[in-house]
Amino acid sequence: MSVQNFIPTIWSARLNESFKKNLVYGNVVNTDYEGEIKGQGSTVKINSIGAVTIGTYDKAAGIGNPQELDSAQKTLTIDQAKFYNFTVDDVDAAQANVDLLSGGIVEASYGLANVVDQYIAGFYTEVKAGNTIGNDTTPIVPTSATAYDLLVDLGVVLDENDVPEGDRFVVVPAFFYGLLVKDPRYTKDANVMRTGFVGSIDNMSVYKSNNVPNTTGAKYKIIAGHKSAISFAGQVDSVEAYRPEKQFSDAIKGLQVYGAKCIKPESLAVLTANKS
Repeated sequence: MSVQNFIPTIWSARLNESFKKNLVYGNVVNTDYEGEIKGQGSTVKINSIGAVTIGTYDKAAGIGNPQELDSAQKTLTIDQAKFYNFTVDDVDAAQANVDLLSGGIVEASYGLANVVDQYIAGFYTEVKAGNTIGNDTTPIVPTSATAYDLLVDLGVVLDENDVPEGDRFVVVPAFFYGLLVKDPRYTKDANVMRTGFVGSIDNMSVYKSNNVPNTTGAKYKIIAGHKSAISFAGQVDSVEAYRPEKQFSDAIKGLQVYGAKCIKPESLAVLTANKS
């Protein structure tokens, strides 16, 4: 064999990681009931109390019988289960001077988080009737002159529903964020402080994500709301390392279970927007 035909294989010690999205929807939900779940199929009963009636006191008539409080109950069900299961051959592990198993766990963990992010984003459908701007039939087409104002309008919807000022959020797609940064009203205060966070508008933390729901015809569902609106609970149910019976390799498998419930639909507002 000619030496010109001999091409040695060089294994790099550097792991080439894939590009990753910013995962943000997990930042805009609450996990108040996470410690109460036990595994897939378990449920958490969440109680809420109705409004207390305020009456006008009359000295002669008194205050009458006490009001019986109304209570409502919602169920958060752990009905989602996702797994990963990958292997690294002994020969590959020996030839590659890189910890492939550890790299695989990092990729798997991100993959699970990305699935959860998209799952939470899908709760835009729980929005209270009337808390919407635009729809699939007549979506709003934002411009650099109107994008900022549209987010302010979402904030007004929240105001009209008595949603608290603190812990508000809005998640926008990349094209919408591109319009915002062309508006000096936004850029004078914008800064990136944590993953996906790109500033504030009208007491709302603005996040940018490629997981913003996108329905048929590129209609983006831009969700604004309060952190109390959606409750999320999840846990890594199992992670196991093992040796596959029919292979000379190491393998790792993992299972994550989770679920979510929209507790306060009045605390969400949705803008349906199209690219120009």
